[in-house]
Amino acid sequence: MSHKRIPKRKAAIAVGGVVALGAAAILLPNANASQDGASDGVAAAPKTLKAGDASDLATRLAGTLGDAYAGAWYDGEDKQLVVNVVRGENTMALKVRSAGAEVRWVDNSMTELEAGAGTLKSEATIPGTSWAVDPRTNKILVTADSTVTGDKWDQLESTVENLGSGMATLKKSAGTFRTFASGGDAIFAGGARCSLGFNVTAGDGSPAFLTAGHCAAAGDQWSDQQGGEPIATVDQALFPGAGDFALLTYDDPATDAPSEVNVGGQTVPIVQAAEATVGQQVFRMGSTTGLADGQVLGLNATVNYPEGTVTGLIQTDVCAEPGDSGGSLFTQDGLAIGLTSGGSGDCTVGGETFFQPVTTALEAVGATLGAGGAGAGGQAGGQEQGAGQDAGDGEAGADDQAGAGDQAGAGDQADGQDAGTGQDGAGGQDGTGTGSGRHSGQDSGLSRTH
Repeated sequence: MSHKRIPKRKAAIAVGGVVALGAAAILLPNANASQDGASDGVAAAPKTLKAGDASDLATRLAGTLGDAYAGAWYDGEDKQLVVNVVRGENTMALKVRSAGAEVRWVDNSMTELEAGAGTLKSEATIPGTSWAVDPRTNKILVTADSTVTGDKWDQLESTVENLGSGMATLKKSAGTFRTFASGGDAIFAGGARCSLGFNVTAGDGSPAFLTAGHCAAAGDQWSDQQGGEPIATVDQALFPGAGDFALLTYDDPATDAPSEVNVGGQTVPIVQAAEATVGQQVFRMGSTTGLADGQVLGLNATVNYPEGTVTGLIQTDVCAEPGDSGGSLFTQDGLAIGLTSGGSGDCTVGGETFFQPVTTALEAVGATLGAGGAGAGGQAGGQEQGAGQDAGDGEAGADDQAGAGDQAGAGDQADGQDAGTGQDGAGGQDGTGTGSGRHSGQDSGLSRTH
């Protein structure tokens, strides 16, 4: 299927010899990395890194520094990795600088921050709340949506205060945390609509794709058109709990499923799955709102949805709306980062959105990122197959499978139908209505979210 139209408030990708994101660069917060440890004698300048390389370096340093490590983030302006080191750990700071990262001295160790998150879990697991460690402030960022009031708010506020000064910040969100089922390209089941995230190869070699786990509650068989014949079947799913992901296998083993994300008549080749890094610029594609961009705010986030608690998520400021669930989160250089889970707000006022890490989902379901089925060998480089084919060409589920499976024609909601009747994938009301006009007006290039 193909997204033929994208709202003008969303962002765009310019295509040349290589697909490149043309959205204006987001100015990430200044890392404030001129630290009080500059007198320790190390003069080596931090390396200039891509976000994916910074993530790999952060992972390595976390294992090397042990208890001295207190998180890291990517400074998008200077393209450097900033690593938090507990004060007094001068030897570990030397290792950070020798590896090419910037040092920032902090007071709270990762062990202390994780212990604080454990306290929140035991004493304040309240629907409509979330928390994640924010390495840029060296605190736990606690968020409560508009439903957390009265005694529930008092309980949450008291728990945060009892963590001690300088351990956590409490923020109130104007929206309501919910899953965004109603993404990439639209998929349908049982009156609900979700978005396909990334094409993968299942453990047995068959073509498959990932989406949000809460979408699986709507049914086992999914179509690429509302009321259409099924093209894929749920193989594995998890929600709530330690993740929000599902693996669906294509019913036709000959389905071409290239590793690409369809961003509205154009595709971004996906080269590999990668861990997210705080401060990293990311892009989200969904069937309701098209393309949007923002940055990663926190990792290993816990979100208390009405349906239950989900852990291990990525917290971002990228907007999303009902119908975007399961859609792909990726970077401009083709790294698959996450699957849209849920959050609050919308793409008019903004809000918080949480994503299932792709790496965790792949490991759990035993799949690998990339093409499967007929012609898989030709898809390794993110090659576009059947570009420009539309829904009526009779190749169900096989045409233009751009990263989100590119389900034939489902992204082109010219008739104003919004998958389903307002039901989300978890059985609740998503309030999207008909979605009339959401995909009206084709944009040839992508412009960044505002």
